[in-house]
Amino acid sequence: MDVVIVSCDETKNVYYLSPNSLSLKKNDFVVFETENGLLTGHICKELYKEKEKNLILPLFKVLRVLDTKDIEQYQKNKKEALEALNQAKKINQKLNLNMNFIDAYYYFDKSQLLFSFLAENRVDFRELAKKLASKYKTRIELRQIGVRDKAKKIGGLGPCGLFLCCNSFLTDFNSVSINMAKNQMLALNPSKINGICGRLLCCLGYENDTYTELKKELPTVGLVVDTPFGMGKTISVDIFKQTYQVDLKDKGILDFNKEDNK
Repeated sequence: MDVVIVSCDETKNVYYLSPNSLSLKKNDFVVFETENGLLTGHICKELYKEKEKNLILPLFKVLRVLDTKDIEQYQKNKKEALEALNQAKKINQKLNLNMNFIDAYYYFDKSQLLFSFLAENRVDFRELAKKLASKYKTRIELRQIGVRDKAKKIGGLGPCGLFLCCNSFLTDFNSVSINMAKNQMLALNPSKINGICGRLLCCLGYENDTYTELKKELPTVGLVVDTPFGMGKTISVDIFKQTYQVDLKDKGILDFNKEDNK
C-alpha cells in the first residue's frame, strides 16, 4: 500500500497517511485528515510501500500541499492559539484551579482548540471550558498531560548531549523499569538514570534486550561456579568481552570465558 509519513509540530506525532495520488516530496508542508479534524505537518518520508498488516486502516489522506493562503491561515492559527493560551492562564488564576498550561493549538480548520496542562491532582475545569468556548466559539479540549509529555512538547538536551528522543523521534512512551538499569549494571543514581522529566531515561529500553541476551551464558556476580580448576566464587563479569573472573582459594583470581561455563 502506498504511504507517506507526516510529522506534526502541534501534536509532536507522526502519521502514516495515504498520499491521495498527490506528488509529494520530503519536507513538503501539507494539510491532512485526522479523526478529530485537519492538521498540518511536513513530509518526513516520501512515498513508499508498506504492508497493510502494519497499518491502521483505513488510512487518512493528505489533502494538499499548503499554498500561500493556507500558510497565512496556519500562521494566523498559531498567533490566535497563543493568545488563547494566555487568556486561559488568566482565567485559571481567577478560578484558582492550579493548572500549569503548557501549550495550545488550533486544528487547521479551527474545528477544535486544544490546551495541554499539568496538574498534581484531577481538576474540575468545567467552568474554565465554558468560558473559553463562549469566547472562541469552537470545541474546547483541555488535556491533562504528564511530565514525560511535557518534555516531549517542550524539548531540550538529554544527558548524552543530544536532543531529547521524545521530542525528536519517539512517538510513544514505552514502559521503562528500574530493572532495566539493574540489568545493564548501571549505578542506581537518579541523576544518572533519570531524564530531565524526572522519570527513568527512555533509552534504558533501547539496549535492554541485548544485555539480557549477552548475559544468558555468563554467571552472575556472587555465584559459586565449577571451573576446570575447581569451585570458586564469581567476582566480576564483562558481558562485552564475554568473560568473568572467579576467586579460587588455592590459585587466586582467574579469568574465564563463556565457553568455560558450559
